[in-house]
Formats: sequence, C-alpha cells, structure tokens
Amino acid sequence: MAENTKSDTLVRKWYVVRAISGQEKKVKQYIELEISRLNLQDYVSQVLIPTEKIVQIRNGKKIAKERSFYPGYVLIEAALVGEIPHTIKNITGVIGFLGETKGGEPVPMRISEVNRILGKVDELTEAEGTLSYTYVVGESVKVINGPFNGFNGIIEEINEEKKKIKVTVKIFGRKTPVELGFGEVERE
Repeated sequence: MAENTKSDTLVRKWYVVRAISGQEKKVKQYIELEISRLNLQDYVSQVLIPTEKIVQIRNGKKIAKERSFYPGYVLIEAALVGEIPHTIKNITGVIGFLGETKGGEPVPMRISEVNRILGKVDELTEAEGTLSYTYVVGESVKVINGPFNGFNGIIEEINEEKKKIKVTVKIFGRKTPVELGFGEVERE
C-alpha cells in the first residue's frame, strides 16, 4: 500500500449543480464566496460556467457576448464529503445537484463528458492519435458546431499547428471567411 497524503485522500470529481436559469454567474460567485468564507478550498477546487462567445450585429456594429452553454447549470470540481453537499445546496440560487434519484447522492460526471466540456478533447486525441483530420484546400465542408452550425463552405486555408481552418461561408449571399477548429466541420 502506498502512503496516504492529504491530496490522495481527497478525491475531487466534477458535479453538476442546478441553478436558477439566468443566475448562473451569481450562483458561481455565491459558491466561491461561501467556499472562501468557510475555508473549504481543499474540498472545492473549481467552479465553472461553460460559456461560448457569440457575435451579434446590432446597428451595424459587431457585439461579442458570452452565452451559457448549459443554461441553469454550474459545474464544480469537489470532494463531496461531510457537510459540503449540504453547504452547496443551501446557497442562494442553487436548486440542487444533478443526480439519479430525487434526494439521492449527487452523481459525478463521466471523465469523457468533463473532457468534452472543458475542451480537452483535442489534447487527448493528439496524445492518443485516434482522430486525424486530413483536409484539403478547396474542399467543401459543413460546419457542425458553433454560431455557423449548418452552414456549408469551402476551405481556403489550413493551419495544422493550431488545428484551425479558414472556411469561406455564404452569409446573406456574401462570402465571409470564418476561422474554425478541425472538429467544428465535417466533409459534405
């Protein structure tokens, strides 16, 4: 048996906290304040709201906004021991944990889900070499993710190092260049 240290005994997993929709940022602040007030940083290491940047055009101006990927949900990386679940459930705006049964134990997220949400999929596939993208300039592709989801376009440029491609899509009849990740497009 290996020697146990404090970091070995605290197994932190990712959990989904249900929050009142539209109040995710407040809930995140409240959780962080409560954690620091009660000095529980060893038990709750991260509080995240997965967001995406969306660009809207208002009065001819581009406005970048952040939108919650999963409205009504906040992710926490925590060791739910002792009073920790109870403390989090009692925070203003928190409805409870996402779990299998009502009033049951909070169910941790699967590692694959956590990696997908945190955007670590690219790093993992690079390390495992399971997914390889081979695109060719001039090839037709369909956007399958992000704000341009559903649009078709032609590959103009490929950046292997950054795993990005520049695709020209037709938006309102005008050709517009868009930079996308390899995983955001698929062959038509």
